[in-house]
Amino acid sequence: MTRSTRPAPDGAGLLDQLRAALVRYVILPTPQAADAVVLWIAATHAQPAWAHAPRLVIRAPEKRCGKSRLLDIVEATCYEPFITVNSSSAAVYRSITDDPPTLLVDEADTIFGPKADGNEDLRGLLNAGHQRNRPAKRYDANANRVESIPTFAMAALAGIGAMPDTIEDRAVVVRMRRRAPGESAAPYRHRRDRPPLRALAAAINQWLRTDLSTLEAAEPAMPVEDRAADTWEPLVIVADHAGGDWPERARAAAVALTSEADENTASSPRLRLLTACRAAFGTDTALPTAVLLDRLKADPESEWAEHGPAGLTPRKLGIMLAEYDIRSTNIRFPTGQAKGYQRADFLDAWARYCPTAEPVPEGEIVPLARGIRPKRPNLVSAGQRGTESAPGTG
Repeated sequence: MTRSTRPAPDGAGLLDQLRAALVRYVILPTPQAADAVVLWIAATHAQPAWAHAPRLVIRAPEKRCGKSRLLDIVEATCYEPFITVNSSSAAVYRSITDDPPTLLVDEADTIFGPKADGNEDLRGLLNAGHQRNRPAKRYDANANRVESIPTFAMAALAGIGAMPDTIEDRAVVVRMRRRAPGESAAPYRHRRDRPPLRALAAAINQWLRTDLSTLEAAEPAMPVEDRAADTWEPLVIVADHAGGDWPERARAAAVALTSEADENTASSPRLRLLTACRAAFGTDTALPTAVLLDRLKADPESEWAEHGPAGLTPRKLGIMLAEYDIRSTNIRFPTGQAKGYQRADFLDAWARYCPTAEPVPEGEIVPLARGIRPKRPNLVSAGQRGTESAPGTG
């Protein structure tokens, strides 16, 4: 007598069903965004397998862009949804276990924005819960001891405008927009439409929960690096486990949404200054500090002419560049000795923090008389690095 066996769940088919349901009710900005949301929802059903708990940030520039509707679909299809509205921070913390729920935060701009008073605990949880083994510490006066409270849980946050860098840098970011003329979505009715979506969620849960050990051991080839790889790894693992064309779609979504996030992320003033210095130098080997400042301020669209009451000053320039180990020195220019910066001292920082598609050109604009050498270690000639002689100076 042969034992009957259930057919293996069709992972790719389940993801296809989830995607069809998603795009029925929500207009997503791109196909890659739709794929990313599908994989993020599926990943919530296997949280015990993940080393990182990626956030899903659903942001829009204005109201009526579909972010709350998308959060409704996420709520209906994710694992153990926990809506944080009207929940105390203590209740949220205590809900997180080794098999955590999926935290859902609507109107997240009220938590991180100007009206954020009183939400410090929830902000701390959302910031810390991206990685395992980052518990919150609380003192229990009754027991006279310090408690470690788990924070690891996947979370979806919807709101108007950008979230803090500490959130978006650990998130799959979906930038919603209002429907254009001709775009339409089916109305979502909680009583009618949620039950079949919960049934689909149960099927996805059953599919992934039977293979948690396999998912935990997976080491997929990632198309992105560093923190982006940490964020997208659970989604790529789910896609690889599903098969079909989902592995390729997951990696395409990772590249597309990560690139979009990079393009829309405001860089720090230091990084903007470092990039502006590259343009200001051009091919010059060295520039007096005054000349570098004049070039930075000459761009009518730059911020440096208005950086402070008197614009960017030599002292502020030095402080900002010192973070990259770039410092001014005494340089002998053809017009005389002056404090300035050498282009060679910028090269390492340019390569690390603001690389370009094309190599930075080498330059030999400042002419030097043969035989000129510095008289002391902190005095160098334009075109030299440290106390080494520049080529052709003897």
